[in-house]
Amino acid sequence: MRGLLAKRMRFHLLGAFLVSMGAATLYKFAVAEPRKRAYAEFYKHYDLMKDFEAMKAAGVLESAPPK
Repeated sequence: MRGLLAKRMRFHLLGAFLVSMGAATLYKFAVAEPRKRAYAEFYKHYDLMKDFEAMKAAGVLESAPPK
């Protein structure tokens, strides 16, 4: 029974470290990277002035009233 807590603590700390690193890696490659690619693809073809003119024509912007 001597040293049981230290032995089990080492095992659980190692397990917790491995699980957390696995979760971080899974999140990076399953969520963050696809999200980055989606934003890059969206802004590759995004026309800011076209969107601005559409919002201006709809009367959404107070500082730029529609003509």
